[in-house]
Amino acid sequence: MAETVITVQNLVKKYGEIPAVDHVSFDVNRGEIFAFLGPNGAGKTTTIEIIECLRPLTQGSVSVLGHDITDASAVPKIKERIGVLPQDFSALDRLTVRENLGLFASMYAKSSNIDELIDLLGLSEKSKERFGHLSGGLKQRVGVAAALVNDPDIVFLDEPTTGLDPDVRRKTWSIINGLKRSGKTIFLTTHYMEEAQALAERIGIIVKGKIAALGTSGELMEKFGERKVIIFKNGGDRVFGALKTISDDVSMRGNNVLLPFSQTAEIQEALSTLTHRGLSPEMEVKSPTMEDVFLRLTGFTITAGGEAE
Repeated sequence: MAETVITVQNLVKKYGEIPAVDHVSFDVNRGEIFAFLGPNGAGKTTTIEIIECLRPLTQGSVSVLGHDITDASAVPKIKERIGVLPQDFSALDRLTVRENLGLFASMYAKSSNIDELIDLLGLSEKSKERFGHLSGGLKQRVGVAAALVNDPDIVFLDEPTTGLDPDVRRKTWSIINGLKRSGKTIFLTTHYMEEAQALAERIGIIVKGKIAALGTSGELMEKFGERKVIIFKNGGDRVFGALKTISDDVSMRGNNVLLPFSQTAEIQEALSTLTHRGLSPEMEVKSPTMEDVFLRLTGFTITAGGEAE
């Protein structure tokens, strides 16, 4: 049975009489990558800051590594065993990568080997470079390294790939997977649905202060995603008319014809119908994604800048 390292039960956080977090419950297991998603204002950041012992709760309970966060004597113990990469991570521009990491490490009673961290994050060639001279992607790597200087059991990564180009983003994914393989538990927030789908074993989605969904990406896509769709490219009216004889769900988008389906037999029937009429359009199968799930649950998509629209 999986060991739980974070337990959130009926968590409530109110500002005056307004609940920002409304009876939220979930667990995070040791050694997993857990993604926590939600549009701006949903209560995501408030929940995370409570778990990180940065904000008091109103009611409910939160346990981190077996410690109750409301126990003042336990808070220093929790903070010694967690690492945090904030979304707005910054370091001292005039210090080198190595000097910055040494400074962060000096803040803890226990610290990781700085040379090993630099090697792990692929920063060896930049270790003597001033932080202010680094690219955005390299600064993010330094941020991940800074979150690891105390050799934490749990690492909180808040939007670790925001603003990075796709190639650098995928390299960062490799680093995150490497942290998991080393035994770390990763608590990930991201506005890239593809990132959550690729990295996380389980995903929690918070909407208006409540947990709207919790499970693996496969479970969420099956429950909340749209049906699979065959796209007949440039099929036009002839393909639409033919498929309309076998399905009321067929539709057109521009000159493409879209046919939702659940079973392989439905594909075979569609192809047989088209072949019988001498039609053979190019086709593509689109499966549901976490973006579909997020849109259905929240009513929002997320822009490249992390804003909901």
